[in-house]
Amino acid sequence: MQIILLEKVVNLGNLGDVVRVKDGYARNFLIPQRKARKATTTAMAEFEAKRAELETAAAGKLAVAAAAGEKLSGLTVQISQKSGVDGRLFGSVTNSDIAEVLTKQGFAVEKAQIRMPQGPLKIVGDHHVSVALHTDVVVDVIVAVLGEHA
Repeated sequence: MQIILLEKVVNLGNLGDVVRVKDGYARNFLIPQRKARKATTTAMAEFEAKRAELETAAAGKLAVAAAAGEKLSGLTVQISQKSGVDGRLFGSVTNSDIAEVLTKQGFAVEKAQIRMPQGPLKIVGDHHVSVALHTDVVVDVIVAVLGEHA
């Protein structure tokens, strides 16, 4: 399916690009999330009329994300979990746990924005985790997992 991107999408393109994607990806994700529109001639004409408005909105979102990224960059988050004497956790620390702690500290972060390439944290110690506030703003946060001996 041919679509017009209404905002920058990772690994797909920038605002205004006309790209071909699988029908299900467009129908089930991009169009309902208002990240894209079906590329018809009327939709392309409407997009060109609104291009400046969409670009200023995208620049505003980027500026807000960059400001939040400045505050969030290098922050250390402490999370306590029950652990054994060898330092392994009973359970794990997931992206939703980290998002919950960051939200309590005043940052509007969703669990989908937390990037954990090695998966959930399962040992006590300091771990580097990425937070993607915007497609162009990714900051590193240190998660200090503290062990509570059972």
